[in-house]
Amino acid sequence: MPERRTAPRVRDILRVVDAVRLVWNSAPGWTVLNLTVAVVQGFLPLVSLYLVKLIVDAVAVGITSTDQAAALRQVGLYIALAALVGISAALLKSLGALAAEAMGQVVTDHVSDLIHAKSVAVDLEYYENSRYYDVLHHAQAEAPSRPMQIVTDLLGTLQGAVSVLAVAGLLFSFSWLMALVVIAAALPGALLRARHSGRLYRWAREQTSTERRAWYLHWLLTDGTHAAEVRLLGLGPFLRGLFRDLRTTLRAERLGLAKRRATADVVGSTAAVLAVFATFASLAWQTIVGAITIGSMVMYYQAFQTGLGAIQQVLSGLAGLYEDNLFLTSFHEFMDLEPRVLPARDPRPVPRPMTDGLRFSSVDFAYPDTTRTALRDISLAIRPGEVVALVGPNGSGKTTLVKLLCRLYDPTSGTVTLDGVDLREFDVDELRRHASFVLQDFAMYQFTARENIRVGNVALSPADPAIEAAARDAGVHETIMALPSGYDTELGKWFDEGEELSHGEWQKVALARAFVRDAQILVFDEPTSALDPEAEARVFERIRELARDRAVVLISHRFSTVRGADRIYILDRGRIIESGTHDELVALNGRYAKMYEVQARAYQG
Repeated sequence: MPERRTAPRVRDILRVVDAVRLVWNSAPGWTVLNLTVAVVQGFLPLVSLYLVKLIVDAVAVGITSTDQAAALRQVGLYIALAALVGISAALLKSLGALAAEAMGQVVTDHVSDLIHAKSVAVDLEYYENSRYYDVLHHAQAEAPSRPMQIVTDLLGTLQGAVSVLAVAGLLFSFSWLMALVVIAAALPGALLRARHSGRLYRWAREQTSTERRAWYLHWLLTDGTHAAEVRLLGLGPFLRGLFRDLRTTLRAERLGLAKRRATADVVGSTAAVLAVFATFASLAWQTIVGAITIGSMVMYYQAFQTGLGAIQQVLSGLAGLYEDNLFLTSFHEFMDLEPRVLPARDPRPVPRPMTDGLRFSSVDFAYPDTTRTALRDISLAIRPGEVVALVGPNGSGKTTLVKLLCRLYDPTSGTVTLDGVDLREFDVDELRRHASFVLQDFAMYQFTARENIRVGNVALSPADPAIEAAARDAGVHETIMALPSGYDTELGKWFDEGEELSHGEWQKVALARAFVRDAQILVFDEPTSALDPEAEARVFERIRELARDRAVVLISHRFSTVRGADRIYILDRGRIIESGTHDELVALNGRYAKMYEVQARAYQG
């Protein structure tokens, strides 16, 4: 029989345990303090109820007493005790709010740190998978607020549970039927809310892609990355219209769910109100016939209300935790992602210096969840002291080959070796520390110019002269020195006093970042695409110098750069179709020669 969709599943209920574990692991000290405060706050209502009974009964006796002074002293004592309890409750409330806020902030930061660590650790594959983005979107979108809500729900549930136990003992001593009525009155609202939470959870899961698309449109409209193109093409009204349409659909569906919840709340509240006044009528009747005192009537009536509120608080907290299920599920799905690029069990040290270099041997590769083969039967060598160029149209497999070289992926078949050792036998982090990259879509960090270069080798101190030396090699030193604060100038416009660079200048900064890294393997993906010919010549000269004892891979469509490589590989549809030096390939009169002729003619014309 299929599972009822509206009923909480065991796996969902177990998420409460996960929430407790998450909070405890984040802030054990604050958790202990909050638990203590919640337990004391849970018992205080019972003490207040009993003091109210004593006050009312003392007043009733005092009205007919001949020693009213004694009666006043007794009433005054009870009132003073009640005031002390009230002050204690106020202090505990403030302390609890402070402790809950502190714990919530610690939990939020801890969860963010876990997400950051996992985001960096997961394979590149997950960033090229839409399902991963759905999971990541929920984990990240809820991380700033949801942990705090989990803390609130957990503490509310605990405090309510303590109050329920305290009041239940009092009510059972008077009437077990009244205690059962309290429970029965609270159940409808809680069950209806749990049902609504289930609907909301499923709806949110189903609408993740739509929410993410709306967020993407919002980013296009508000981020500076595409600001120029959006304005030049007049895309503002078009993108705003798409965003409004998506939000209108999402809003209508969410409001529909909210209406159902409002209806459920009315039904639950009505049941609770009827139970309260029916109980009040019963207590009033028993007071009139002399079965209980006026003070007892007031105490039991307030106890009934307190118990009802406490049970509702418990059930509401549990329903809230069930509602937190979306975040918890996405968070745990995200944290449970398993890498496919597995670490070596007994890693071998990366040889330094290299002797034989890198070799691809009969390598095939297909991206996960696709049937298309990105690389087929690739065999090539990249020796120390050589510059190897990869040339081919977009989609020919050049960048994919580089991803295998630095073990962002592993081959589907075949091997990639370094000095004869399979890359899978090295520690991944150590292997990557021996490589340096300038990617086509290089990062433009909103840091100072010095930090923008230093991130290429964070082991250097900020004052290390290697940073400025790398900037000189990349031809960007003079540009940086002309900035208002030189190397300490903030680059980009995200923060105050930031200075924007041209795309070519940014590319030189990225080159300096590669030059400052003490690496044996250098990968340059279109490193001079934004540079003028003179700057390009200087950069390639520097690359040539770096290649004296290093393996250099150069990806470029500019033959003025490629022609100086020691060996050139032409890729097409994932295969190597030609290889050789520039002169050899021109003499071959094949694909390379035709591409070179087209580009040379364009320069001549």
